Order: sequence, then structure tokens, then C-alpha cells
Amino acid sequence: MELQVSFVDEIIHFAAESHVDRSILDASPFIHTNVKGTQVLLDCAVKYKISKFIQISTDEVYGSLGPEGKFSETSPLSPNSPYSASKAAGDLLALAYHHTFGLPVIITRCSNNYGPFQYPEKLIPLFISNILHDRPVPVYGDGCQIRDWIHVDDHCDAILEIWKRGRVGEVYNIGGDAERTNLYIARFLLDYFGKPHSYIQFVQDRPGHDRRYAINFSKLQHELGWSPRFNLEDGLVKTIEWYIANQQWIQAIYNRSGKSSSGL
Repeated sequence: MELQVSFVDEIIHFAAESHVDRSILDASPFIHTNVKGTQVLLDCAVKYKISKFIQISTDEVYGSLGPEGKFSETSPLSPNSPYSASKAAGDLLALAYHHTFGLPVIITRCSNNYGPFQYPEKLIPLFISNILHDRPVPVYGDGCQIRDWIHVDDHCDAILEIWKRGRVGEVYNIGGDAERTNLYIARFLLDYFGKPHSYIQFVQDRPGHDRRYAINFSKLQHELGWSPRFNLEDGLVKTIEWYIANQQWIQAIYNRSGKSSSGL
């Protein structure tokens, strides 16, 4: 019997620990996965002469913005959480391997994703789950932290274009052109379910919470012709409908973790 061997020609490196709250509680898994794990993949990519290595990163590596301006690809890295610091370290390793070994690296940095199958510890699925179970919606601080939201399908479309036609050695920002406060998101979800805003429960802000992210993705638009397709509010409605139809998926995650649906 002839052994069939498959070879990997290109790598798109999505794998990461990604939840800021957990990185504050214990940074070790983030260093292990986002730094050491990236180094292991980069070494393999060099060894086996991978023809393209795309490092999927985050806008959080840039730190926090004031009320004006947006992050560009030339913005300095200034991560403020163990999570974002570990991702910045992975980015710098990837660029170093490009410079030192000639590895054909491209880095993408995306804003906050939402959509189906998002793990329920994240803000939007957590809020939806709590509302479905008539639980309070926990909002950090005053709720006025601003994020640029992008539907996961738009993010994947952007990565596909970068994989096909992006320039090696470059960084591409990916944004949804949808800056909203966390409080806005909470109120939108409550309004959809016909629940009063009194469900919002303001809780102590997390340490080092970045105030605002905003993405300038004009480089991606001009070079590759990509723009987000989803309007945020329409995308949120589709996301809500998916979670309503797939409550068993969320419950299965709680069951595996030993938590109840209100245990986040």
C-alpha cells in the first residue's frame, strides 16, 4: 500500500489565546501559545520552506487611542494587557523571521470581531446569553469604551484577499468602520429583546482597560479593493438570530467547563 503524504505550502496562523480578562488572571497560557507557539510555527516554516506565512493579529497591539485619530499600519506598538503584549511579541517574531531568514511573512491586525460561533465569554455572546436567561448584563466601568466592530465573515474575506494578493513583508489593518461604545451594544441587544435598560449592571472596570480603538484600513482598500460588507446593526440582528437558534451550542460549552449559563 502506497503511503500518501500531504505537504503544507502556506500557513495562515490564527491560533491564539485571545481573552483579555483571562490574560490578566494568568498570563502564562498567553505567552505559551501566542509567543512560544508562534516561534515553533515560524521555525517549522523556515525549515520546510513555506511559501507564505500570514500572522493573524489584533488592533490591540497598538494600545489605546484618545478621542481622535485612528490606528494605521505605522502606528507604534504599545500593548497594555498581557494578551496584547503576547500578540505584539508574536508579530515582532514574525517580522524578525522575515528579515533574518527571508520568510515570506504578512501580518494582519483586525478590530473586534462578532458573529456566529463566538465563544460565550466574549462581550456580545455573553450579553445575548444573559438576556436570554433574564440575567443582568455586566458592563465594565461607565461603558463608554469604544471598539470598531467587524463581522467575522468580513474579516475572513479580508484575509482571503490578503492571502491571494497581499505584499510580503507588509502589515494590513482590517476594520469594520463601526465604532460603538460597549454601552451602545448592550442597549441595542436589550432593545431587540424588548428588555429594559435596567438590565445593565455597571461593574468595576478591569485593570488597564483601553478606552478606544479605531482602525484606518485604507491601505487594504486601496491595494486590494476590500471593504466591509456588513452594516453593524444588520450584522448584530443576524448574530442574535443565530444564538437564539443555537442555544444548545452555548449550553454544551458551559457543560464542558462546569459552569452554568450564568457562570461567566
